Amino acid sequence: MRKQPLLTLCAALLASGLAAASPPENLAFERFKGLEGDWVAAEDGDMTKKGDLVATYRLTGAGSAVVEELFAGSPHAMTTVYFLDGSDLVLTHYCMSGNQPHMRARATSSPKVVFAFDGGTNIDPRRDRFMHNATFEFLSQDELTSTWVEYADGKQAMTVTTRLVRKSS
Repeated sequence: MRKQPLLTLCAALLASGLAAASPPENLAFERFKGLEGDWVAAEDGDMTKKGDLVATYRLTGAGSAVVEELFAGSPHAMTTVYFLDGSDLVLTHYCMSGNQPHMRARATSSPKVVFAFDGGTNIDPRRDRFMHNATFEFLSQDELTSTWVEYADGKQAMTVTTRLVRKSS
């Protein structure tokens, strides 16, 4: 009869040890998970008109990744996937230019998340055009501003800022 409490104690210690060993929740990634749904342009922009569907966010991989579909069905369609690499928030942007820049969050102060270039595929950083960094500002649960900076020939070439609001049902 004494073995039962000892087994219970061992199981509790093992469970608490596993919980302590798991990485802390990444709050920036949780913000991206909270974007799930459709988002429209809040104002006219270079590539959008107010009310245009700009982005759709969905979870995949049992919640381990957030898939962002930008300008779906248009010639500018692109996909970005946000996920954790260990405790770091990273993204891979599948660009209409045919390259795939990889970025790592460098700063995640509330309410901003700042990503910086961390390599990629089909990119020669000295001569190609590619997205080099991105900043997301979470203004509320239903409002977001994203700023993407494109590089060409090794220097900043273009900046695109878009303010999005959650599409109401």
